[in-house]
Amino acid sequence: MLSSSLHDWFETPGGRRVLDWELAQFDSAVDDVFGFNAVQVGLAKVDFLRENRIAFKTRVGVDSGVSLIADSWNLPLATQSIDLVVLPHVLEFSPHAHHILREAARVLMPEGSIVISGFNPLSLWGARSALTRAVRRGGGEYPWRGKFIGLLRMKDWLALLGFELNGGRFGCYVPPFSQARWLERFAFMERAGERWWPIAGGVYVVRAVKRTLGMRLVTPSWRERRVKEAALVQVARKGNVIHARPSYERQPQCR
Repeated sequence: MLSSSLHDWFETPGGRRVLDWELAQFDSAVDDVFGFNAVQVGLAKVDFLRENRIAFKTRVGVDSGVSLIADSWNLPLATQSIDLVVLPHVLEFSPHAHHILREAARVLMPEGSIVISGFNPLSLWGARSALTRAVRRGGGEYPWRGKFIGLLRMKDWLALLGFELNGGRFGCYVPPFSQARWLERFAFMERAGERWWPIAGGVYVVRAVKRTLGMRLVTPSWRERRVKEAALVQVARKGNVIHARPSYERQPQCR
């Protein structure tokens, strides 16, 4: 049966394995992100923010189940108003991948977080996608019709927009079989792949933080006056140091 959408493919044996692995990564990536507003763009039928404790969560897109109907590259959200944005498999199935990332950077507050999942072109999954797109001239079923984006390219795009990568992981090393029995027979490749060819996983999830150069906290003027009155001698002020957050904990493999 052909998959007419990514949601349909997630109902197949291979799709369920990928979705279970990704949800575990998203759970770990978002559980320590705090603030007031969180946004999920795309795949509204799956809650990728389920472990996040931000009170106000919104799902944006054009599919059924969203709470805000909008194109992913033209978000009707105020600039610097969101603390967390998640993009589960949005970029590789849109011709506006750059615009989507630029919109995410626009709406995120300084030090806000973004979590992205994608299919890895440097893998057996990527090889099948390239073959399918060549045979069917860019068409075909999901997820092979997508234009997979490599992690190095993704890192470059994020860096140009002022993001700093602070977590991520590859997973799902089993070949992209459609039948459950073949997936089980090759399950040993999960451990072997993570050990011997870690960058060749079929899927990756990364987290990045929006950095703003020269940003500093503004304290009330009365606090500054009190410090000046109490000081007897002037001392050199230390510059702000931004420490990178540790990458989120490793989760169980794709099973």
